[in-house]
Amino acid sequence: MSKKHLGIFTGKRKTSIARLIIKPGSGIVRINNVLLDTFENEIFRQKVLTPLFLAPDLWKKYDFEINTKGGGIISTAEASAIAIAKALANIQPKIKEKIISYDRNLLVGDFRRTEPKKPGRRSARRFKQKSYR
Repeated sequence: MSKKHLGIFTGKRKTSIARLIIKPGSGIVRINNVLLDTFENEIFRQKVLTPLFLAPDLWKKYDFEINTKGGGIISTAEASAIAIAKALANIQPKIKEKIISYDRNLLVGDFRRTEPKKPGRRSARRFKQKSYR
């Protein structure tokens, strides 16, 4: 690791991938070079800030640069939250138990993916209706 940053962490959720670079700073969170405060979606901001609220005294000492790609807005927020939680757990191991007790998926991840559509059907599980039964 260089002296410029403390580490690079990744978070994945569905098809979203978030790469986090954590640096010493003043608590600034940027996602794709845009400040988090400028995002209009309140749910998006709250999901990203969830692991930071679990360590209120620690995160004001660091800046978080997040680059994301893939997926929708909520999956992007959750991938970013996973990356931030992994970074905080790496910086201070005591926070790891606190994060796991709040939401285990912030550190472990969520393996669920969308089921693919099957041939001859309208969707993954929906069959064509029959009228002769």
